[in-house]
Amino acid sequence: MTEPHLLYDVENNVARLTINREAQRNAISLEAIDLFPKCLDEAETDEKVRVILITGSGDKAFCAGADLGGAVDGKIQQGFKSYAKLITRLSSYPKTVVARINGACMAGGMGLMLACDIVIARNDVTFGTPEVNVGLWPMMIGALIYRNVLRKKAMEMILLGERLTADQALEMGLITRAVPADELDGEIDQILKSLAAKSPIGMKIGKEAFYAMADMPFEEAVDFLSGKIAEVAATEDAIEGITAFIEKRKPQFKGK
Repeated sequence: MTEPHLLYDVENNVARLTINREAQRNAISLEAIDLFPKCLDEAETDEKVRVILITGSGDKAFCAGADLGGAVDGKIQQGFKSYAKLITRLSSYPKTVVARINGACMAGGMGLMLACDIVIARNDVTFGTPEVNVGLWPMMIGALIYRNVLRKKAMEMILLGERLTADQALEMGLITRAVPADELDGEIDQILKSLAAKSPIGMKIGKEAFYAMADMPFEEAVDFLSGKIAEVAATEDAIEGITAFIEKRKPQFKGK
């Protein structure tokens, strides 16, 4: 029996989504694109899940981009809109999404990565947008690149189509942290544990506010955020958090 192109499991309040195409350097297939929304739907409605982790199988690649084998016969065309919906969904997902970059991250893989909230990468992996080298252009992921990288550096990366080191990616703001390979999982486990202990409703409201105000004028953003602090302060979790702080104990958040 053929294994699915995307694996899903839940453990310790973390839903783990693994692109399962190691032999193809975890290139995104139509099957994987179709499975992603279903897994995200399941994780969103599962109260036990507080954090999402996305990674690739093996240790060679996080994701090499779209499966260009399908592009030759035109089959990949139907996946473009689905992929666009996927990165849009990820970038506005109500629960925190962490990317575990266990290998090379290229093209469409960069889009998946940039749609995540936190990106932890091995310090020996490479990144890039090589689409220009085969006569293409990183269209949909360009919207995410533009929002994460200064314009001149973004254009340099896209136009040259060269590979970037983890240190370069970190300096540009593409990733959050770069750590040695033998420290990757320990670093991520610590981050996941910390995130899972936070208030789910507080994180949801906070994430929505953070991304919504990004394109607002300053005064409009401040006014918008003043309403959001009132909203989050009225939650049961906020009351529990403040009470726990006063009583010098760990809060017991329920996501309400």
